[in-house]
Amino acid sequence: MGGSFTLFHVGGTAVRIHPTFFLLLGWVAVVHWMRGGPQEALSGVVFIAILFGCVVLHEFGHILAAARYGIKTPDVTLLPIGGVASLERMPEKPAQEIVVALAGPAVNLLIAAVLVIVLGVQFDMGLIARLDDVESSLIARVAAANVALFVFNLIPAFPMDGGRVLRALLALPLGYARATQLAALIGQGIAILFGFLGLLGNPFLVLIAVFIFLAASAEAGYVQARDLTRGYLASDAMITSFQSLGPMATADDAATLLLRTTQQEFPVLDGGGRLRGMLTRRALIEALKERGGETPVLEIMNANVPTVRENACLDSIYQTLTRAPEGIVGVVDREQRFVGYISTENLSEMVMIRSSRAIPSKARTA
Repeated sequence: MGGSFTLFHVGGTAVRIHPTFFLLLGWVAVVHWMRGGPQEALSGVVFIAILFGCVVLHEFGHILAAARYGIKTPDVTLLPIGGVASLERMPEKPAQEIVVALAGPAVNLLIAAVLVIVLGVQFDMGLIARLDDVESSLIARVAAANVALFVFNLIPAFPMDGGRVLRALLALPLGYARATQLAALIGQGIAILFGFLGLLGNPFLVLIAVFIFLAASAEAGYVQARDLTRGYLASDAMITSFQSLGPMATADDAATLLLRTTQQEFPVLDGGGRLRGMLTRRALIEALKERGGETPVLEIMNANVPTVRENACLDSIYQTLTRAPEGIVGVVDREQRFVGYISTENLSEMVMIRSSRAIPSKARTA
């Protein structure tokens, strides 16, 4: 997520934090300071820090469950509204998705059980409604907060954990794509309800409502796009009419091509026709402004462009494209020669065309 920075790594997963998280800490500190002075402010910040430690453990519940099915998680990001684990993909088998979805809340339930049963912490369910009561035991409030996280995450508001369980159950009779659309509609309905409740006096609930609504819409669109590209190959969607740059080209050379074509990105190819990188319009303009026209394109291009074979399945490429640094995937032949590229924009155009035609995918095999 843009602007986030890495705190530490666990295995192959980076634990990141978004700067807005510190706004939450500041807000908590100010509210508690005004209510009870510096000691209460410190107590409030410590509670939030511990709570978000539990959120990280929750996300690693998802991560470990996903790893059982060969799914990697590059990073998990802490936001003011919670944590977001960026799994490379969600399992499309309903049973697997249920396991992954429930693994997070199960961690919160386990934490609460350990605090109450093993450590003998005394707390009543009413403490859930007064988590900011610094007069109550800190550990008891942490236990209550984990019970609250367990219950809240099981609300069937897709793409929350409960919503993912709902999607998996709906997928059994309806199929993955239709189940996602229905689960997203239910999630958006619950988000609207959250929003109304939040307007009555809980602005934090409004933020959660907006996040759920937008996330449900985004994932529904993503699944629909994958479904519409299923059965097609990279060669069906790639851009094949393009101008390229050589490794000795400069920013001035690229600027000339930019003016003479409608391209927004330019492949940089070596003498053998192999991809060295992609130069985007944005990077070119920045280089011309800051470094001058004689800057070699090798110094300003993005060299970390993923590539796929031209007979690769397009629905699997969609996932790669969403994580590509510039939203571009190069397409190569069996000799690794560059034959075209797929951008987020042109793949979106293909999805729109497929959606408007509303015809079945043509049968193709890789």
